[in-house]
Amino acid sequence: MSQRLMRWLFPHPLLTFILVIVWCLLINGLSLGTVVFGLILGIAVPILTAAYWPNRPVLSKPAHLGAYALIVMRDIVVANVEVAMIVLFKRNSDMQPNWVSIPLDLRTPEAIAILAGTITLTPGTVSADLSDQGHALLVHSLDAPDPAAVRDEIKQRYENRLKEIFE
Repeated sequence: MSQRLMRWLFPHPLLTFILVIVWCLLINGLSLGTVVFGLILGIAVPILTAAYWPNRPVLSKPAHLGAYALIVMRDIVVANVEVAMIVLFKRNSDMQPNWVSIPLDLRTPEAIAILAGTITLTPGTVSADLSDQGHALLVHSLDAPDPAAVRDEIKQRYENRLKEIFE
């Protein structure tokens, strides 16, 4: 196939791959029909939405994306246990919920969206707002006696890795 046809069929090859995998996981089975329909979705959805993605995100280190996903999954499990302990054993008067402003070094919208999603997926924290210029993210933390520590952990654990992947 010519490169032009391949680019038209697969405008976002990573998205195609992810859609096929997610479809197979949603069906909870692996058969030829499931994979074929997942491939149809994986080809059709990027083609239909290509006009809304004029500039594809550039991944400078796509291999690091898998490691990032593993870190996030681990953090979700750990945070679930921590939140359960807070809810079960900590009195409301002892909790210290806080709003934390996170100055962003990230500039690509995709990386900022992944960071905000990661924060929201991790129990105990919620991304609440993004500044107009995209230079700061407002996060609510369920129990943060030291907001600076929460900010530093998010920047070190997530933002630095995303910066490596996207910039």
